[in-house]
Amino acid sequence: MSILYNRIEALCGRKSITITQMCKDAGVSRASLTDLKMNRKQSLSSTTLSKIALYFGVSVDYLLGHNETKKQPADASSADELDLTILSLVKQLPEEQKRFLLAQLRGVAGEK
Repeated sequence: MSILYNRIEALCGRKSITITQMCKDAGVSRASLTDLKMNRKQSLSSTTLSKIALYFGVSVDYLLGHNETKKQPADASSADELDLTILSLVKQLPEEQKRFLLAQLRGVAGEK
């Protein structure tokens, strides 16, 4: 098993979620993680890596095992746990409810 898979698995464990749940929440293919686990793949696409890194609030370098620092650099855009939770919930809404929520958020933020 690769360092990448082990890191993702450990991050899921810390959040007390399954890899399947992370894949659903982050919008990535479960099959790609299975291929990684079974050594049918050695890495993931940059898009998939970015989605997983954003989901956990870590750097892609951390996922790949290039460093031990979990957090993204200060100048990188990262979402905190609340942002990720909100994003995960919004992704589950039907399109009409997403539009309604967007209008509500704009009203709260004072946007037009």
